[in-house]
Amino acid sequence: MPPDLLRAAVKAKGFMPADEGLALFETACEYGSRGPLCEIGSYCGKSAVYLGAAARLAGTVVVTVDHHRGSEEIQPGWEHHDPSLMDHCVGKMDSLPTFRQTIAHAGLEDEVVAVVGRSETVARLWNTPLAMLFIDGGHSEDPVRADYEGWSPHVMPGGALVFHDIYPDPADGGQAPYRVYLEALATGAYKEVRHTGSLRVLERL
Repeated sequence: MPPDLLRAAVKAKGFMPADEGLALFETACEYGSRGPLCEIGSYCGKSAVYLGAAARLAGTVVVTVDHHRGSEEIQPGWEHHDPSLMDHCVGKMDSLPTFRQTIAHAGLEDEVVAVVGRSETVARLWNTPLAMLFIDGGHSEDPVRADYEGWSPHVMPGGALVFHDIYPDPADGGQAPYRVYLEALATGAYKEVRHTGSLRVLERL
């Protein structure tokens, strides 16, 4: 990964460990020559820098889909809440300004296309085959399932479906992404090709 973009990714606000971020970058480089990349759940843009760097090298773009009002675990009173992201004018979280700053400072505005809206709403309008889909939005049961069911049909044959925060042991983290990941494997439409930390890469057959 280019050193300047790696520095930007490491510096950005977010929850992506560096080893998983580099695995995401390498996976996006591998599949990106086949078509566009898509990220569901962008928060402040940390993972979008890894994906944007890969998109630049692969000659493609990454579309990031997020309503930017925050998933359940970053709302006030929850473990990962960041008060600096509150929009006090409307009384809601708003990660979009920080996301835009992250992408601008990384110099990736040509490679990263931000779509601001609910995942399930945008999925109903989407019809472009995806070379890679990265699911990292809400981590409770309904949001993860909606992201998978709404977006995975758009992964092209030979493309990649990537899940984040996959924890087989409940002591390590929430189980909803893990259950949906297992369901994806059980369809027989995917095979697992990479595993780094909590990141799982499945290839569509």
